[in-house]
Amino acid sequence: MFGGIDPALLIASLMVASVPILLAAIGELVVEKAGVLNLGVEGMMIMGAVCGFITAVVTGSPALGFLGGAAGGAGLSLLFALLTQVMQANQVASGLALTLFGLGLSSLLGQGYVGIKPPHTGVVPFGPLADIPFFGKVIFGHDPLVYLSVLAVAAVWAFLRHARGGLILRAVGESHEAAHALGYKVRRIRVLAILFGGAMAGLGGAYVSLVRVPQWTDGITAGAGWIALAIVVFASWRPWRVLLGAWLFGGITVLQLNLQAAGSGIPVEYLSMSPYLITILVLVIMSSGRGRAALNAPASLGQNFHAAR
Repeated sequence: MFGGIDPALLIASLMVASVPILLAAIGELVVEKAGVLNLGVEGMMIMGAVCGFITAVVTGSPALGFLGGAAGGAGLSLLFALLTQVMQANQVASGLALTLFGLGLSSLLGQGYVGIKPPHTGVVPFGPLADIPFFGKVIFGHDPLVYLSVLAVAAVWAFLRHARGGLILRAVGESHEAAHALGYKVRRIRVLAILFGGAMAGLGGAYVSLVRVPQWTDGITAGAGWIALAIVVFASWRPWRVLLGAWLFGGITVLQLNLQAAGSGIPVEYLSMSPYLITILVLVIMSSGRGRAALNAPASLGQNFHAAR
Protein backbone atom coordinates (compact mmCIF):
# COMPACT_ATOMS: atom_id res chain seq x y z
CA MET A 1 0.00 0.00 0.00
CA PHE A 2 1.29 3.47 -0.92
CA GLY A 3 -0.53 6.32 0.80
CA GLY A 4 -3.63 4.14 1.17
CA ILE A 5 -3.52 3.09 -2.52
CA ASP A 6 -3.13 -0.62 -3.38
CA PRO A 7 -0.78 -0.88 -6.45
CA ALA A 8 -2.37 -4.13 -7.70
CA LEU A 9 -5.85 -2.66 -7.46
CA LEU A 10 -4.66 0.56 -9.11
CA ILE A 11 -3.18 -1.31 -12.11
CA ALA A 12 -6.25 -3.56 -12.44
CA SER A 13 -8.52 -0.50 -12.27
CA LEU A 14 -6.56 1.42 -14.92
CA MET A 15 -6.87 -1.57 -17.28
CA VAL A 16 -10.64 -1.48 -16.84
CA ALA A 17 -10.80 2.32 -17.13
CA SER A 18 -8.81 2.24 -20.37
CA VAL A 19 -11.09 -0.22 -22.21
CA PRO A 20 -13.62 2.29 -23.66
CA ILE A 21 -11.00 4.71 -24.98
CA LEU A 22 -8.77 1.85 -26.15
CA LEU A 23 -11.55 0.26 -28.22
CA ALA A 24 -12.60 3.63 -29.68
CA ALA A 25 -9.00 4.67 -30.38
CA ILE A 26 -7.98 1.45 -32.14
CA GLY A 27 -11.10 1.73 -34.32
CA GLU A 28 -10.32 5.37 -35.13
CA LEU A 29 -6.72 4.41 -35.97
CA VAL A 30 -7.99 2.07 -38.70
CA VAL A 31 -10.30 4.80 -40.02
CA GLU A 32 -7.47 7.34 -40.16
CA LYS A 33 -5.10 4.81 -41.73
CA ALA A 34 -7.63 4.69 -44.58
CA GLY A 35 -7.31 8.47 -44.96
CA VAL A 36 -10.57 9.45 -43.25
CA LEU A 37 -10.74 11.85 -40.29
CA ASN A 38 -13.86 11.07 -38.23
CA LEU A 39 -14.31 13.52 -35.36
CA GLY A 40 -17.64 11.88 -34.47
CA VAL A 41 -16.09 9.30 -32.10
CA GLU A 42 -17.82 10.81 -29.06
CA GLY A 43 -21.21 10.64 -30.79
CA MET A 44 -20.68 7.02 -31.87
CA MET A 45 -19.54 6.07 -28.37
CA ILE A 46 -22.59 7.51 -26.66
CA MET A 47 -24.88 5.90 -29.23
CA GLY A 48 -23.16 2.61 -28.47
CA ALA A 49 -23.65 3.27 -24.77
CA VAL A 50 -27.40 3.82 -25.04
CA CYS A 51 -28.05 1.08 -27.63
CA GLY A 52 -25.97 -1.42 -25.67
CA PHE A 53 -27.71 -0.50 -22.41
CA ILE A 54 -31.20 -0.79 -23.89
CA THR A 55 -30.38 -4.10 -25.59
CA ALA A 56 -28.89 -5.58 -22.41
CA VAL A 57 -31.84 -4.47 -20.25
CA VAL A 58 -34.46 -5.73 -22.71
CA THR A 59 -32.78 -9.09 -23.42
CA GLY A 60 -31.13 -9.64 -20.05
CA SER A 61 -27.90 -10.56 -21.84
CA PRO A 62 -24.70 -8.48 -21.48
CA ALA A 63 -23.25 -10.20 -24.58
CA LEU A 64 -26.19 -9.06 -26.70
CA GLY A 65 -25.84 -5.65 -25.09
CA PHE A 66 -22.27 -5.33 -26.35
CA LEU A 67 -23.38 -6.44 -29.83
CA GLY A 68 -26.17 -3.86 -29.71
CA GLY A 69 -23.66 -1.19 -28.73
CA ALA A 70 -21.39 -2.10 -31.64
CA ALA A 71 -24.40 -2.00 -33.98
CA GLY A 72 -25.45 1.41 -32.64
CA GLY A 73 -21.98 2.89 -33.22
CA ALA A 74 -21.72 1.31 -36.67
CA GLY A 75 -25.17 2.61 -37.59
CA LEU A 76 -24.19 6.18 -36.78
CA SER A 77 -20.87 5.78 -38.60
CA LEU A 78 -22.85 4.69 -41.68
CA LEU A 79 -24.43 8.15 -41.70
CA PHE A 80 -20.93 9.66 -41.62
CA ALA A 81 -19.87 7.39 -44.50
CA LEU A 82 -22.91 8.48 -46.51
CA LEU A 83 -22.12 12.16 -45.96
CA THR A 84 -18.38 12.01 -46.63
CA GLN A 85 -17.92 9.16 -49.11
CA VAL A 86 -21.11 9.45 -51.19
CA MET A 87 -22.11 13.10 -50.84
CA GLN A 88 -18.47 14.32 -50.53
CA ALA A 89 -19.22 16.50 -47.49
CA ASN A 90 -16.41 18.01 -45.43
CA GLN A 91 -15.08 15.36 -43.03
CA VAL A 92 -14.38 17.70 -40.10
CA ALA A 93 -17.81 19.35 -40.23
CA SER A 94 -19.57 16.00 -40.70
CA GLY A 95 -17.73 14.46 -37.73
CA LEU A 96 -18.62 17.35 -35.43
CA ALA A 97 -22.24 17.19 -36.59
CA LEU A 98 -22.22 13.44 -35.92
CA THR A 99 -21.16 14.02 -32.32
CA LEU A 100 -23.91 16.59 -31.74
CA PHE A 101 -26.49 14.32 -33.38
CA GLY A 102 -25.36 11.32 -31.34
CA LEU A 103 -25.53 13.23 -28.06
CA GLY A 104 -29.06 14.43 -28.81
CA LEU A 105 -30.40 11.11 -30.11
CA SER A 106 -28.92 9.14 -27.21
CA SER A 107 -30.57 11.50 -24.74
CA LEU A 108 -33.93 10.94 -26.45
CA LEU A 109 -33.57 7.14 -26.59
CA GLY A 110 -32.38 6.82 -23.01
CA GLN A 111 -35.12 8.85 -21.31
CA GLY A 112 -37.03 5.79 -20.10
CA TYR A 113 -33.95 3.94 -18.82
CA VAL A 114 -32.60 6.31 -16.17
CA GLY A 115 -32.19 4.58 -12.80
CA ILE A 116 -32.35 1.03 -14.22
CA LYS A 117 -29.50 -1.41 -13.51
CA PRO A 118 -28.23 -3.52 -16.45
CA PRO A 119 -27.48 -7.26 -16.12
CA HIS A 120 -24.11 -8.01 -14.51
CA THR A 121 -21.12 -8.76 -16.72
CA GLY A 122 -19.09 -11.46 -14.99
CA VAL A 123 -15.33 -11.93 -14.98
CA VAL A 124 -13.54 -14.61 -17.00
CA PRO A 125 -13.13 -17.68 -14.70
CA PHE A 126 -9.41 -18.40 -14.41
CA GLY A 127 -9.81 -20.59 -11.31
CA PRO A 128 -6.72 -20.78 -9.04
CA LEU A 129 -4.82 -18.29 -11.24
CA ALA A 130 -7.01 -15.50 -9.89
CA ASP A 131 -5.69 -16.24 -6.37
CA ILE A 132 -2.03 -15.61 -7.24
CA PRO A 133 -0.76 -12.69 -5.13
CA PHE A 134 -0.62 -9.40 -7.07
CA PHE A 135 -0.72 -10.97 -10.57
CA GLY A 136 -4.04 -12.70 -9.90
CA LYS A 137 -5.72 -9.35 -9.28
CA VAL A 138 -3.84 -7.52 -12.05
CA ILE A 139 -4.10 -10.09 -14.87
CA PHE A 140 -6.67 -12.77 -14.05
CA GLY A 141 -9.59 -10.89 -12.52
CA HIS A 142 -11.18 -9.07 -15.46
CA ASP A 143 -14.28 -9.28 -17.64
CA PRO A 144 -14.01 -10.51 -21.27
CA LEU A 145 -13.86 -7.02 -22.82
CA VAL A 146 -10.58 -6.19 -21.05
CA TYR A 147 -8.88 -9.12 -22.80
CA LEU A 148 -10.76 -8.46 -26.05
CA SER A 149 -9.45 -4.88 -26.15
CA VAL A 150 -5.82 -6.07 -25.96
CA LEU A 151 -6.50 -8.76 -28.57
CA ALA A 152 -8.05 -6.09 -30.82
CA VAL A 153 -4.81 -4.09 -30.66
CA ALA A 154 -2.78 -7.18 -31.58
CA ALA A 155 -5.17 -8.06 -34.41
CA VAL A 156 -5.10 -4.53 -35.88
CA TRP A 157 -1.29 -4.46 -35.64
CA ALA A 158 -1.00 -7.83 -37.41
CA PHE A 159 -3.56 -6.83 -40.06
CA LEU A 160 -1.87 -3.53 -40.89
CA ARG A 161 1.63 -4.97 -40.84
CA HIS A 162 1.30 -8.44 -42.35
CA ALA A 163 -2.03 -8.81 -44.19
CA ARG A 164 -2.57 -7.87 -47.83
CA GLY A 165 -5.78 -6.08 -46.85
CA GLY A 166 -3.83 -3.98 -44.35
CA LEU A 167 -1.32 -2.99 -47.02
CA ILE A 168 -4.17 -1.93 -49.32
CA LEU A 169 -5.79 0.06 -46.49
CA ARG A 170 -2.55 1.88 -45.81
CA ALA A 171 -2.05 2.53 -49.53
CA VAL A 172 -5.49 4.15 -49.71
CA GLY A 173 -4.62 6.34 -46.74
CA GLU A 174 -1.27 7.40 -48.19
CA SER A 175 -2.45 8.11 -51.76
CA HIS A 176 -6.04 7.38 -52.71
CA GLU A 177 -5.42 8.41 -56.31
CA ALA A 178 -2.54 5.95 -56.72
CA ALA A 179 -4.61 3.21 -55.06
CA HIS A 180 -7.50 3.96 -57.42
CA ALA A 181 -5.13 3.83 -60.40
CA LEU A 182 -4.07 0.35 -59.30
CA GLY A 183 -7.72 -0.76 -59.39
CA TYR A 184 -8.60 -0.69 -55.69
CA LYS A 185 -12.09 0.40 -54.65
CA VAL A 186 -11.12 3.39 -52.52
CA ARG A 187 -14.65 4.36 -51.52
CA ARG A 188 -15.61 0.80 -50.53
CA ILE A 189 -12.43 0.36 -48.48
CA ARG A 190 -13.02 3.62 -46.66
CA VAL A 191 -16.66 2.81 -45.92
CA LEU A 192 -15.65 -0.56 -44.43
CA ALA A 193 -12.98 1.17 -42.31
CA ILE A 194 -15.54 3.73 -41.11
CA LEU A 195 -17.99 0.97 -40.15
CA PHE A 196 -15.26 -0.87 -38.24
CA GLY A 197 -14.32 2.31 -36.40
CA GLY A 198 -17.95 2.98 -35.56
CA ALA A 199 -18.48 -0.55 -34.25
CA MET A 200 -15.40 -0.32 -32.03
CA ALA A 201 -16.45 3.08 -30.70
CA GLY A 202 -19.95 1.73 -30.03
CA LEU A 203 -18.46 -1.28 -28.23
CA GLY A 204 -16.41 1.09 -26.07
CA GLY A 205 -19.51 3.13 -25.29
CA ALA A 206 -21.46 -0.01 -24.35
CA TYR A 207 -18.64 -0.93 -21.95
CA VAL A 208 -19.09 2.42 -20.19
CA SER A 209 -22.84 1.95 -19.60
CA LEU A 210 -22.74 -1.81 -18.85
CA VAL A 211 -19.51 -2.22 -16.85
CA ARG A 212 -17.63 0.99 -16.10
CA VAL A 213 -20.68 2.94 -14.88
CA PRO A 214 -23.48 0.33 -14.91
CA GLN A 215 -26.36 2.72 -15.50
CA TRP A 216 -27.63 5.19 -18.06
CA THR A 217 -27.29 8.96 -17.70
CA ASP A 218 -27.08 11.70 -20.33
CA GLY A 219 -23.51 12.37 -21.46
CA ILE A 220 -22.24 9.20 -19.80
CA THR A 221 -19.15 8.97 -22.04
CA ALA A 222 -17.96 12.34 -20.64
CA GLY A 223 -15.52 13.21 -23.42
CA ALA A 224 -13.96 9.74 -23.77
CA GLY A 225 -14.29 9.99 -27.56
CA TRP A 226 -12.18 13.14 -27.66
CA ILE A 227 -9.53 11.44 -25.52
CA ALA A 228 -9.55 8.51 -27.98
CA LEU A 229 -8.91 10.94 -30.85
CA ALA A 230 -6.01 12.47 -28.94
CA ILE A 231 -4.54 9.03 -28.24
CA VAL A 232 -4.40 8.19 -31.97
CA VAL A 233 -2.28 11.30 -32.54
CA PHE A 234 -0.29 10.64 -29.35
CA ALA A 235 0.45 7.13 -30.64
CA SER A 236 1.67 8.38 -34.03
CA TRP A 237 -0.89 6.05 -35.68
CA ARG A 238 0.78 2.91 -34.24
CA PRO A 239 -1.41 0.25 -32.56
CA TRP A 240 0.85 -0.69 -29.63
CA ARG A 241 1.36 2.97 -28.78
CA VAL A 242 -2.42 3.30 -28.71
CA LEU A 243 -2.48 0.61 -26.01
CA LEU A 244 0.17 2.44 -23.97
CA GLY A 245 -1.61 5.76 -24.45
CA ALA A 246 -4.96 4.32 -23.35
CA TRP A 247 -3.38 2.80 -20.25
CA LEU A 248 -1.71 6.14 -19.51
CA PHE A 249 -4.99 8.06 -19.67
CA GLY A 250 -6.80 5.27 -17.81
CA GLY A 251 -4.13 5.47 -15.12
CA ILE A 252 -4.53 9.24 -14.80
CA THR A 253 -8.31 8.84 -14.43
CA VAL A 254 -8.03 6.08 -11.82
CA LEU A 255 -5.24 7.82 -9.93
CA GLN A 256 -7.24 11.01 -9.50
CA LEU A 257 -10.17 8.97 -8.13
CA ASN A 258 -7.84 7.12 -5.74
CA LEU A 259 -6.26 10.36 -4.59
CA GLN A 260 -9.71 11.77 -3.86
CA ALA A 261 -10.63 8.65 -1.88
CA ALA A 262 -7.32 8.76 0.01
CA GLY A 263 -8.06 12.31 1.16
CA SER A 264 -5.45 14.08 -0.96
CA GLY A 265 -4.92 17.76 -0.23
CA ILE A 266 -5.23 18.57 -3.95
CA PRO A 267 -8.64 20.14 -4.73
CA VAL A 268 -11.14 17.69 -6.26
CA GLU A 269 -11.76 19.98 -9.24
CA TYR A 270 -8.08 19.90 -10.24
CA LEU A 271 -7.97 16.11 -10.00
CA SER A 272 -11.17 15.72 -12.06
CA MET A 273 -9.96 17.92 -14.89
CA SER A 274 -6.45 16.39 -15.04
CA PRO A 275 -7.22 13.77 -17.77
CA TYR A 276 -8.59 16.46 -20.07
CA LEU A 277 -5.68 18.83 -19.42
CA ILE A 278 -3.28 16.02 -20.32
CA THR A 279 -5.34 15.39 -23.50
CA ILE A 280 -5.05 19.05 -24.55
CA LEU A 281 -1.34 19.08 -23.73
CA VAL A 282 -0.69 15.95 -25.80
CA LEU A 283 -2.59 17.38 -28.79
CA VAL A 284 -0.66 20.66 -28.60
CA ILE A 285 2.72 18.93 -28.35
CA MET A 286 1.99 16.41 -31.11
CA SER A 287 0.51 18.93 -33.54
CA SER A 288 3.18 21.61 -33.14
CA GLY A 289 5.95 21.85 -35.73
CA ARG A 290 7.03 19.05 -38.01
CA GLY A 291 7.54 16.42 -35.33
CA ARG A 292 7.59 12.67 -35.84
CA ALA A 293 3.84 12.45 -35.22
CA ALA A 294 3.13 14.87 -38.07
CA LEU A 295 5.42 12.90 -40.38
CA ASN A 296 3.68 9.63 -39.51
CA ALA A 297 0.20 10.88 -40.33
CA PRO A 298 -1.36 9.26 -43.44
CA ALA A 299 -0.72 11.59 -46.40
CA SER A 300 -4.35 11.61 -47.58
CA LEU A 301 -5.87 12.05 -44.11
CA GLY A 302 -9.00 14.19 -44.26
CA GLN A 303 -9.01 14.46 -48.08
CA ASN A 304 -12.14 13.44 -49.99
CA PHE A 305 -11.75 11.07 -52.92
CA HIS A 306 -13.28 11.95 -56.29
CA ALA A 307 -13.23 8.97 -58.66
CA ALA A 308 -13.74 11.13 -61.73
CA ARG A 309 -10.68 13.28 -61.01
